[in-house]
Amino acid sequence: QVQLVESGGELVQAGDSLRLSCAASGRTFSTYRMGWFRQAPGKEREFVASISVSGGSTYYADSVKGRFTISRDNAKNTMYLQMNSLKPEDTAAYYCAANRGPYNSRSTTDYAYWGQGTQVTVSS
Repeated sequence: QVQLVESGGELVQAGDSLRLSCAASGRTFSTYRMGWFRQAPGKEREFVASISVSGGSTYYADSVKGRFTISRDNAKNTMYLQMNSLKPEDTAAYYCAANRGPYNSRSTTDYAYWGQGTQVTVSS
């Protein structure tokens, strides 16, 4: 089992950058594939990015490709989401999640553990 805590969300202006962090407890972080998801009010939770166990493979939603970068530091039990060129449509609660399965996934149902979320608000 792993506990996840996100941080770094805040109110920013369009075009700004922000880095989210996801701190994991326990000694098994390096065995999980990890992902970032987001959920705007009245909308379903959606995939943002995922990263392999080693960090060597990353995957992105088309809406953030080229602007967001996912990374992880297994020595620090931490995952990051660097968000550049933020847009008002990026406004949402951002969640990190851990996937114990054998493959990277964009589906929320494949992620067993979730953080509580951190709010990102982008003003125009």
